[in-house]
Amino acid sequence: MQATELKIQKTPPAVKFSTGQNEYDVPALWLREKTQDPDSTDTITQQRLFDSHLIDPDIQVTAVEVLTQGRVKISFSDGHSAIYSTDLLLAEILDADRTPSVVAWDSDLDQRLVRHDWRALSDDQAFEAALTAYLKYGYIVLTHVPNTQEQVLDVGSKFGYVKETNFGKYFEVYSKPQANDLAYRSVRLGPHTDNPYRDPVPGIQLLHCLINETTGGLSTLVDSVKVVDALRREDPTGYMLLKNTPVRFRFVDKGVELTTRRPMINTDETGQTLGVHYSPRLDSLPLLSSDDVKAFHKARKRLAELFNHPDYEIQFRLQAGELMLFDNSRVLHGRTSYDPTQGHRHLQGCYIDLDGPLERLSEIRKRKKSTEEAA
Repeated sequence: MQATELKIQKTPPAVKFSTGQNEYDVPALWLREKTQDPDSTDTITQQRLFDSHLIDPDIQVTAVEVLTQGRVKISFSDGHSAIYSTDLLLAEILDADRTPSVVAWDSDLDQRLVRHDWRALSDDQAFEAALTAYLKYGYIVLTHVPNTQEQVLDVGSKFGYVKETNFGKYFEVYSKPQANDLAYRSVRLGPHTDNPYRDPVPGIQLLHCLINETTGGLSTLVDSVKVVDALRREDPTGYMLLKNTPVRFRFVDKGVELTTRRPMINTDETGQTLGVHYSPRLDSLPLLSSDDVKAFHKARKRLAELFNHPDYEIQFRLQAGELMLFDNSRVLHGRTSYDPTQGHRHLQGCYIDLDGPLERLSEIRKRKKSTEEAA
């Protein structure tokens, strides 16, 4: 529903908005909570100075008065009155999400859209372009990243806040004996999300290539938004089972065992796919009725087939000095197998919070707005 016009009605007093085809009343309770009175809402933090949960649910608008320069005075039955900016009021009604729209992709994605030069990101315009690409596609590849130890932590701090896990602030990815995870061996890794046994699951993963002397070990990425939508069209019943049935994920290491339960498919409040919790190495088939467990597995099997299908997967060689940053739940990652006797393959990785890039983007936009207002 798209509000396009705000209307003020004096008798009986009311605030309405029109979408062009329909007209709606704005509830008095909603208006009272959105008061722009400086004694009720702090002008700096935009946080309320009163407890809006205690407003009388039966509150009424008692008067509206149109003032000059896009302002309207609204009075309420509890004795409160405030002057509202009609522009700010309409913006609240629209509640526009300024986050770049998600773009689902498959193997045909032009990877030039997601490649950005790390050296340029001190410039707000270049950084905004990289953040926008990440928020659209769920991943980016940074080039010309200094090929030094722990540089991944500097990049992580640029995009958000580094999260420490049992693997440390950062982790080493190379073939080693007696590894506590298959990622640290040279075998093929199918598409998966990292640490689905954690609560919360790591939001964003960074992998920085320090050296890659092997012909194998290609990085693979798959967009779960694209794949899950395909599954939903093919098998609506199976899709709902994967969306609503908790699955156990478990990680076992020396002295520690981490377990959690969550559905494989994660959506927002509108039903749009946010990502998946997916790791055939770590999950467990839920105990359901015979018919449901069969239907669940059938949908899980089809999801696996789609995740591994070349129509959805991209493959590329992550070169030394390149770093890929991806939404750990939305974009499944993996790699082809490689022969460690050919040479070294050494990556360093870390995790950051999911909302880091959104915070950084808002910082850039605020700086841009301040500069425009000062001009």
